[in-house]
Amino acid sequence: MKKNRLFAAGLLAVTAAGMVLGAGNALAEETKEITVCLDWTPNTNHTGLYAAQQLGYYEEADLNVTIVQPPENGAALMCASGQAQFAVDAQDTIAAAFDMEEPLGVTTVAALIQHNTSGVVSRAGDGIVSPKGMEGKTYSTWESPIELAMIEYVMTQDGGDFSKVKLIPNDITDEPAALAAHQTDAVWIFYGWSGINAKLEGVDVDYWAFGDLAPELDYYTPVLIANNDFLAEDPETAKAFLAATAKGYEYAVENPEEAAQMLIDGDSTGSLAEAQELVVESQKWLAERYIDDAPAWGVIDPERWDAFYGWLYSNGLTGKDLTGTGYSNDYLPE
Repeated sequence: MKKNRLFAAGLLAVTAAGMVLGAGNALAEETKEITVCLDWTPNTNHTGLYAAQQLGYYEEADLNVTIVQPPENGAALMCASGQAQFAVDAQDTIAAAFDMEEPLGVTTVAALIQHNTSGVVSRAGDGIVSPKGMEGKTYSTWESPIELAMIEYVMTQDGGDFSKVKLIPNDITDEPAALAAHQTDAVWIFYGWSGINAKLEGVDVDYWAFGDLAPELDYYTPVLIANNDFLAEDPETAKAFLAATAKGYEYAVENPEEAAQMLIDGDSTGSLAEAQELVVESQKWLAERYIDDAPAWGVIDPERWDAFYGWLYSNGLTGKDLTGTGYSNDYLPE
């Protein structure tokens, strides 16, 4: 009888230890919920996120990642409030968040594309082959102070007079079509989407890029930002997410057509369903630019980051000198 009691006690002890060990393993392997807020409808800037999701890279890192559309007040505010751990933004637009008396609680943690791929497009033959050519022409503007200051800056450098540009509101959704219809003479685009679209639509255009004209305007757009409280409280999860995301972008670099299809399949808005050729051609073009000359995907060059924020401050576009602030490479894979 005594032996049976000892056996039963031992069995209970082993069972209890197993339960504790099992609970510990379950805790260690607990799936973390991550929300990523985009800056716009899904497009090829975001492909690495969708590739990482569909290839199981997030699942392998014990992450359940949900990709959502931005609210009316923007992705940065959603991220700062903690409703999303990560969000897509850009170095120029996020500057206002860092320039506040109480800056938004976000940090840029990765560059989605290594160089500024934006510039101004116009109808071929209209003479806007350089910024000076915008004199006397119509330009569709978002009326952003930084946008207009950049246009004036490159025009002045090119010997042009910004005051001679005719500014009209930018309500364009298809830039090549708007140019072909003479709705405008010039408009700011991201070449990887709208420039490629012009070729597919058979619209002959002239184009110049800001980064080619002035190194200080070769800023980071778009970028991935993260909530500061999340980074402080759970840095390992942040690193796991970025490691999996890096693998997604690396896959898109090596397999642009397959990654393009993953983007289309993952697009819950349905906005890409009829644009497969554009998505594929855009993906091929961007595949060479996600990493480009950086040592690895996502890495931010402090000199280039500071060059743009130094330019903003010296031109009175920020009230504070933002150089050296607002970004970190610490969460990227080593």
